[in-house]
Amino acid sequence: MRKQGSLLVFLLAACVGLFAACVPAAVPTTTTTTTTAIPVVDCAARGPGVDLHGCNLAGARLDFAILSGANLTDANLRNAYLMSANLLGANFTGADLGDAFLTGATLRGANLTGADLSGAILTSTDLRRANLSGANLGYANLTNANLTEADLSGTDLTEAYLTDANLDLVTWSNTTCPNGIVQSMECPRTSAG
Repeated sequence: MRKQGSLLVFLLAACVGLFAACVPAAVPTTTTTTTTAIPVVDCAARGPGVDLHGCNLAGARLDFAILSGANLTDANLRNAYLMSANLLGANFTGADLGDAFLTGATLRGANLTGADLSGAILTSTDLRRANLSGANLGYANLTNANLTEADLSGTDLTEAYLTDANLDLVTWSNTTCPNGIVQSMECPRTSAG
């Protein structure tokens, strides 16, 4: 029996060796992975062209700040103080500026598409050539604001104050006027219409 067992072990080893010879040798491979680091937004940064997208700046004191060309897309600026701030050409797409204080601020050429400016104080604010399409300006105070050549397409101005606002060459299209009426021509200056 011992002789047969040895023979069996020998045959088994020979078969394993034979099959191993038929298996292709492992080819060493090099795996390269590339990771792209997503830049972290520094919400404390200030200055022209700064990236503050998505930052929570609710109630922030940014009076006289120079944020021209800044990216404030989807930022929370509710109740923020931006009086006399330079926001020339800044991008506020989808930003929340509800109840913000923007008296005397420069928003000339700014993109405020879809922004919430409900209840914001925009007295004597420069909004020339600003894109306010789809923005909510309900109950906002735009007294003495300059909106020359601004785009108010689809903008909600329900109960907004437009007393002495400059509305020369404004684009009106499906705009909800202070009196709640949707029209594509200049709105009356008051909700009384």
